[in-house]
Amino acid sequence: MGIVNVTGDSFYAASRCSGEGIGLRIGEMLACGADIIDVGAVSTRPGSAAVSEAEEWSRLSEAVPFLEDVETVSVDTFRSGIVRRMSEALGRPFIVNDVSAGADPEMLPLVAELGLPYVAMHNCGPAGAPGEYPEGVVRAVEDFFDDFSERADRAGVQDWILDPGFGFSKNVTENFDLLEGLPRLGRFGRELLVGVSRKRFVSQPFGLGPEEAGTTTELVHLEAIRLGADILRVHDVRAAKTTVALAERLF
Repeated sequence: MGIVNVTGDSFYAASRCSGEGIGLRIGEMLACGADIIDVGAVSTRPGSAAVSEAEEWSRLSEAVPFLEDVETVSVDTFRSGIVRRMSEALGRPFIVNDVSAGADPEMLPLVAELGLPYVAMHNCGPAGAPGEYPEGVVRAVEDFFDDFSERADRAGVQDWILDPGFGFSKNVTENFDLLEGLPRLGRFGRELLVGVSRKRFVSQPFGLGPEEAGTTTELVHLEAIRLGADILRVHDVRAAKTTVALAERLF
């Protein structure tokens, strides 16, 4: 899953694009073998400015013409209104990638109505010191998705993907604990999406910035695949495809 940020403030500057740059980034990712193009217009980095629904759609609508030939599109949004607009604009199914796991009360019913695949991400509470999760971060994520499973069933959402939310509401230790605990999330019987690309826990502990965290990202990708990851959400498609090919030989 290749990341396309139609923003001006996403944490990794190379992922930001607008206008014709959107088409160029999508084209490069497809040429490198991306299976899914994930386009979003609201940064989720700490301290990012709030974006209205009108502004979010204004940015996303720029991307629509460049998505016509993309086989599998993912839209990174937490707003049901954006999902409805994108459905009308694209005129075909797409994946809804929701970092809030249905905080918008209209999101899950709409996804069910439209019959769209859905990514639910764990994002619960502020990032804090160790001890934020008294029974451990993996147990907290399991409990979260036990609850989400029931909500999805009640709403009629059948096709959903589990994203444990690396980097969200978790410190460095908790992120690595969560990586080790990925096999426990297999009990939900859902595809596991892992988004660790160039995030703080694969960069800052090693004295790196996001621009320098390519190697550490791929090492974590390799371990995530070994432990059960099905989908990698990435900035660098070529490098990730190489990691996947290596994993197929090793595991």
